[in-house]
Amino acid sequence: MLNPCDEAFRALLAARLPAQTLRDPEPGDLAEPRGRWQGRAGAVARPRTTAEVATVLAACHAARVAVVPRGGGTGLVGGQTAPEGLPLILSLERMTALRGLWPGENVIAVEAGMTLAAVQQAAADAGRLFPLSLASEGTATIGGNLATNAGGTAVLRYGNARDLCLGIEAVLPGGAILHGLKRLRKDNTGYDLRNLLIGSEGTLGVITAASLRLYPPPAARVVALLVVPDPQAAQALLRLAEARLGGLVSGFELIGRTGFDFLAEVGPAHPLPFPAVPDWSVLVELGLPAALDAEATMAALYDEAAEAGLLRDGVIATSAAQAAQLWAIREDIPEANRRIGSISSHDISLPLGAIPGFLAEAGAALAALGDMRINSFGHLGDGNLHYNVFPARGRTRAAYDGLRDAIRITVHDLVHAAGGSISAEHGLGRFKAPDLQRYGDPARIAAMRAIKSVLDPHGIMNPGAVLPP
Repeated sequence: MLNPCDEAFRALLAARLPAQTLRDPEPGDLAEPRGRWQGRAGAVARPRTTAEVATVLAACHAARVAVVPRGGGTGLVGGQTAPEGLPLILSLERMTALRGLWPGENVIAVEAGMTLAAVQQAAADAGRLFPLSLASEGTATIGGNLATNAGGTAVLRYGNARDLCLGIEAVLPGGAILHGLKRLRKDNTGYDLRNLLIGSEGTLGVITAASLRLYPPPAARVVALLVVPDPQAAQALLRLAEARLGGLVSGFELIGRTGFDFLAEVGPAHPLPFPAVPDWSVLVELGLPAALDAEATMAALYDEAAEAGLLRDGVIATSAAQAAQLWAIREDIPEANRRIGSISSHDISLPLGAIPGFLAEAGAALAALGDMRINSFGHLGDGNLHYNVFPARGRTRAAYDGLRDAIRITVHDLVHAAGGSISAEHGLGRFKAPDLQRYGDPARIAAMRAIKSVLDPHGIMNPGAVLPP
């Protein structure tokens, strides 16, 4: 049984922390981006140091007060918003320091409250690349990225957040500090607690800092938006690009027709680079060494793909501004989705070979449920699709309230049957925690519960997220 973060607990905590560390919750602290529910909290703690985080967690552990860690608040599965109880929100917003930068080692160490965009800029200022890239990077924080094992558009080449992290500093529920902020590529000294905490969504502890892997930036980059006949052709194009260019494909994004339709309907507005809206297209980015001519390399790939019947049209950016314009089309689709308002949104991953069959089967299954629009897009190179369902034009989301659960179950059942995952890069949070019971492996769930019970015996860390009660 957890206790509320009431006035008595606030007074106890305030006596142990510097002035101005605690404040009242504000509307932004209690919101989640999709507006599915409103959070609750008794106070917001804003520590400046890892020692202060430890003080907060030790007090909460002793008093059995729930803690909801919060980064930039951009998560889409409710992991940062608790609708029940009266927890303490632990915000890392003031822990934004650059702890160290070693360009020669390709390593940067930052505190968890630093935004992803700030990390990218710090790396760029040192002539290096931090490749994690998300639409919300101006607000999303590194702590949140690691807590959810964020993916983004460059996973194909550089991996998820987990693959970009060398070490972490974290505070465990009782207040113990885990000093793991190392710069090592190899460290075989027992259990990998770093990877246990990455992706745990604040249910096992709070990440306070991380050492991250950097890369030399490619000497040149080139971007193209290519029209393909269907998803099978898109996959064949990816195989061709990888066969010809090895590890030089930095991004490979699938875009369905509905994405263009939504941009035209509600914005953000983008001029269409083709005479007609394509049913399927892919956005391709290559990051190349100085020895290769970027435009010529993309043009050669285009010609070979067209000769093989894999392309119907395409445009290759000839400047950085044009490349940014093409990427903006892809990156603004989520905003258009938000303006339309989805009935049910799904962040799924599938074996690459299962994607075309899933798209056909899921479309038919949802059509049998009713008249609705599907916007399917995402990171085809790593099998991650954002498969979102919307009202038919002229209808409201409320008209589909009775179908929402059936839509979600239909999509997730098909994903599970194909050997996929119902959560690719957003985590489980509170929205998807019940789905873990339906689709998760019982032995794995039991092991997760056992780990949780040992590290967080009172269950104070982000209760309701990841593991359902």
